[in-house]
This record gives sequence, structure tokens and C-alpha cells, in this order.
Amino acid sequence: MRYNGGNYDVVVIGGGHAGCEAALASARMGLKTLICTINLESIGMMPCNPNIGGTAKGHLVREIDALGGEMAVNIDKTFIQSRMLNTSKGPAVHSLRAQADKHAYQKRMKSVLEREDNLYVRQVEIIDLVVEDGTIKGAVSRNGAVFNCKAVILATGTYLKAKIIIGDVSYSGGPNGLSEAKDLSQTLLDLGIELRRFKTGTPARVNKRSVDFSKMIEQKGDDIIIPFSFMNDNVDREQVSCYLTYTNEETHKIINENIGRSPIYNGTIKGIGPRYCPSIEDKVMRFPDKGRHQIFVEPEGDDSQELYIGGLSSSLPEDVQIQVIRTLDGLENAEIMRAAYAIEYDSINPLQLKPTLEFKHIKGLYGAGQLNGSSGYEEAAAQGIVAGINAALKIKGEEPLILTRSDAYIGVLIDDLVTKGTNEPYRMMTSRAEYRLLLRQDNADFRLTEIGHKVGLVNEERYNRYLNRKANIENELERLKNLQITNKTENNEFLESLGSAALKKPTRLYELIKRSELDYFSLAPLDEERPDYDYSVGEQINIIAKYEGYIQSQLEQVAQFKKFEKKILPKDINYYDVKGLRTEAMQKLSDIRPVSIGQASRISGVSPADISVLLIYLEIGYGKDKENK
Repeated sequence: MRYNGGNYDVVVIGGGHAGCEAALASARMGLKTLICTINLESIGMMPCNPNIGGTAKGHLVREIDALGGEMAVNIDKTFIQSRMLNTSKGPAVHSLRAQADKHAYQKRMKSVLEREDNLYVRQVEIIDLVVEDGTIKGAVSRNGAVFNCKAVILATGTYLKAKIIIGDVSYSGGPNGLSEAKDLSQTLLDLGIELRRFKTGTPARVNKRSVDFSKMIEQKGDDIIIPFSFMNDNVDREQVSCYLTYTNEETHKIINENIGRSPIYNGTIKGIGPRYCPSIEDKVMRFPDKGRHQIFVEPEGDDSQELYIGGLSSSLPEDVQIQVIRTLDGLENAEIMRAAYAIEYDSINPLQLKPTLEFKHIKGLYGAGQLNGSSGYEEAAAQGIVAGINAALKIKGEEPLILTRSDAYIGVLIDDLVTKGTNEPYRMMTSRAEYRLLLRQDNADFRLTEIGHKVGLVNEERYNRYLNRKANIENELERLKNLQITNKTENNEFLESLGSAALKKPTRLYELIKRSELDYFSLAPLDEERPDYDYSVGEQINIIAKYEGYIQSQLEQVAQFKKFEKKILPKDINYYDVKGLRTEAMQKLSDIRPVSIGQASRISGVSPADISVLLIYLEIGYGKDKENK
């Protein structure tokens, strides 16, 4: 028997990283929001790696924060080690990564949701959706409750018909020993939604007491801790160490001898796994000439004895896993606390989504996170906040939020999914962003906080903080461009002590910062009137000064890109009526229904010649076709 479970504006299905950001965004924008999860203890859970950020992923976290999200704030409160990656390279690829106390992270996120106004948290499994005339009307729980609503956000992660695989053992089950979502997949199929089978996995955990760290390479956190959230000037706490070890010839020998028992190689696993996070058996087989692979030994929390064995993801039988782990230096006597496993799950073809993450054929239904074919906590959270914002905006009758490829890594992520699709779990990388010099993690607030404030997610405290930082940087740039450093002897002696050429005439301090061997901080002794700004202001000054020419060049590229993005394609255009389009282009354009010429140009199978035909058609043919009809 079904009963009325209450009326809501938005129902979010799933309490992972996508679901948390979606629910918080919707609730903070003033909508009555319900978040449903199979188990309340899964809210904000880290079933795989206990960290936030990393290459390109750190950019996403900063962008989520700039829009008014929670992930960055949460990791700043619960990290146990922080490191800035890729510092030997340019600022475009600098990426912050923080090791989390995963239990503290999960506990705090759950608490944030429970305390949020307009947000209601329920432990319940959703098994059906109510759709009338192509519009979402509600969600139905296994217990029979019908939650009436105006929008539903699917953030089901890896739970849909999930299957755990360890060697020749397989059983229905979700991540970390939780239950799978059994019936929702069939509901989606009945609604005409195309599903596909993906696979991911996680490595074993071992007991810290059984590990000899003296045989490993210690990896400490950074001396200067850079916060993830723009709401924090600094964070300071005692950090824990991570450790590095390697596979060896014996490791590879055991894997090769048992490869026939691997579900990946004997055909047991049907789902497609992530290319950029392969299992250890896959790495050994694909790279037979490589003598060793890095293995990262990472603590899962201050109060936990569990160590995460990064780089050793596997679906080999448990007895083989034990043998493999004990071949590694420092892990000869390791006691396994949790075995590694692979997990297969249902996801959707993301080409069924609009750039708003709303399904094209069901109004008010949105998808976010691993359901959409992505991998990773950060990619999930990024989609979650966009889905939550757009569900709220649609209900309010306001224009949707569509971030472009020149706006944010989030824009690149979503555009890749809904325009190009993916045949494997999608992972964000800096190489995917063609405007990455502009889309740095350090300037995410300049790019997105105004947007977050406009849609009603960024509160006044956060917005005023952003305005203050913006004013400080602008004022300091202006001051430096007008401050002359004379060529007196003591100034030149100081410059020469830094390995820099002496001045032949007075020079503006801003120009000196541009020199490769100098920067804003090292030139402080020449600047007696320097204001007492925080570190991030100096960081911005350095980047703006040193990369000024490159940044200007990329801004010109963006201006050209935006011309195509602004050429909107009519919703009712019949691509089969457009003479000159190739058949493949007609099919792809009809299926994906791009919103602009820019999006159309990025569809696989649509050539530059097809784009030229479309442009001519928009200028001449479309109007005539409308008149004839």
C-alpha cells in the first residue's frame, strides 16, 4: 500500500558526494528538500580513497566552494595531511590534495545536512518514480511512501544493481558492505532511460600495527598549508605522514601465476572499468616490461588503524591478495582488515542529459555523479551542486545555470559528458581543459562567486569576503604598477644577491616581479609600504604578472569560443531538413540536440564542414523553412 509521504520541492536520491551537494544547494536556495539514502551512515562516505582533491580534482573542489558548496569547507575541517601537487610546473596545473580523516569527514557532512534549514534527511530506499505527461511528480519508497515533488535528482553512485566481485566470489551488494539499490534500475528502463554497466573497485586495507614503515619512503605534508575553501585564510594542525613502497618481481610473478583467477581476465566482470585507475593485475599485464609500480600507504584517520593501500586496487581472490601484499617492502607481515573488491553497477548514457543535467525527455528529473558515467568524489560533487542549483532555478521559474568550458572545470566536465558521452568511467584531468591557464584553482572565486551569488547560493558573508579579496588584489596590482624602484646602489646590490640583473634606470616593481628569478615575496625588502595581505594575494600577484601575455592570448581564444556558444540552435530544428549535412551529422545532432553551434562543434561525428552548413542554414535557410511551414 502506498501512502502520502509529504510534499517537497526537490527529492534527492543518494547521500554520497553528489547527493550531499545537490541537497544542500537546493535547500540553501530556499526550497524544501528531501534527501533519501539507503543507510544514513553512507552520507558523505568515502568507500575508496580517503582523500579529496589531486590533479584537476583540486580545481573542481575550489570551484564547488566558489559556488557556495560544502566539500572544501568539510575537508578543511577534517584533513590529516595537505599537499600541493605539481609545484614544479606552472600554476595552471597546481592542484591541492588533502588526506582525510574519512570518518570525521563523513560525520561532519552528515551533521551539516541534518542541521540545514529546509533539508529533511531520511533513511529509505527509493524504488519508483512518478512521472505524468513527461514530468516528474514524485518518488516512491520501498516502504510505500510517495514523496510528492517538483524535481528529483538521481545521485545513486555505484548502488544501482550493484554487484561485489572478489575472485570467483560474487554477490549483490553496495560499496563498503552496504545494500545495493535493487529495483530503481528497472524503473529507469521503464521510463525509456538507457543504462549501461560500469565497474570500479578499491584496494585492501591493512592494520597499521602490522606494518614496518622503516622500509618505506615517508611522505610528509606541506609546511605551509593552503586551505581548500576561500572562506579560510589559513588552517594549521599537526599532520600525519603517508608512505611510499613499490611492487617488485615477486609481486608480478604471483599476479601472473594467478591471472586466470582474475575476474577481469576470465570474463566474470562484464562492466567497463576506469582507464586511469586500473587494478594492479591490469597494470602488470598491460606493462610487462615495467619492473615496479608505486604503492601508496595512507592512513584513513587519526583514530583508525586502517591503512589504505593506494595503487593496489584488485579483484583477485582474497588468498592471492594476501600473497601479493606481503611481497611489498614494509608489508611482509600485513594483516588485511578489508579485502579489495571490484563493484559493477548501472549508470546512464549521459548523452540523454541537457547541459543543466536534466533529462531531455523527462522534465524535472536530473542526474548527477557516478550515475552519469563519471568517477571520483570531486566529479560527483561538482555535478551535484549544478544539478541542485538547476532544479531550484527551474522550480523558481528562473534561467538555468550552464557553465561553459571557458568558465570552469565543472563546465568542461559536464560538457564532455553531455556532448561527447563516455564509454568508461570519466575522470577529470587538466589536459581536458583547453583554457586551463584561465581556469586555475587559485582564481576559482573570481570566476564563479558572482555566479553563485546571483543564483542565490553564495551567502552575504562569503560574497563580502570575495569582494574584499578582489579589491585587495586589484588595489595591490595598481600600487605595484605605479611604484618605481630606483637604480641606486643598495637596490642593485640586493637584486644581484637574488641572481637578478642590476637596474640601469628606475623600474616599476610590477615589471620586476615578471623576472623569472624574482617574485612578489622575495622583493619585499624593496617595498617599504607593502600592505599586510595574506599569502593568497601575493600568489595572485605573481601569477598575473608572470603570465600576463599568455593570459591575454587565452582570453582572446575564449572570446572566439564564445561567439559560437552564443549562436543558439532552435529547439525545433529538424536536422534532416538541413541540406548539405552528412548523414552521421544528422543522426548525431538529432540525438544530442545541442543548444548552440559551439556544443554542436564538439560532437563526435560532426565535422567543421557540417558546422559551416549549419551556420549558413541559420543565416538563410531556417527562416525560410519556418515561413514555408
